Amino acid sequence: MSENERFRTVSEVADTMRVSPMTVYRLVKSGELAAVRVGRSVRIPARAVEDYLHFALSAART
Repeated sequence: MSENERFRTVSEVADTMRVSPMTVYRLVKSGELAAVRVGRSVRIPARAVEDYLHFALSAART
């Protein structure tokens, strides 16, 4: 992870993926989506969201 890595909130990721925040929390808990805790908050690296969506799209095409 680079020093200037951008992190997204659960709400931002949910909006991007057009799912509920609970779905994002489930993906994080299952390990399908990488995340870090900052105090009581969960932050998701923007790259992790891109990787997850790329994987999901490539899996859907096969």
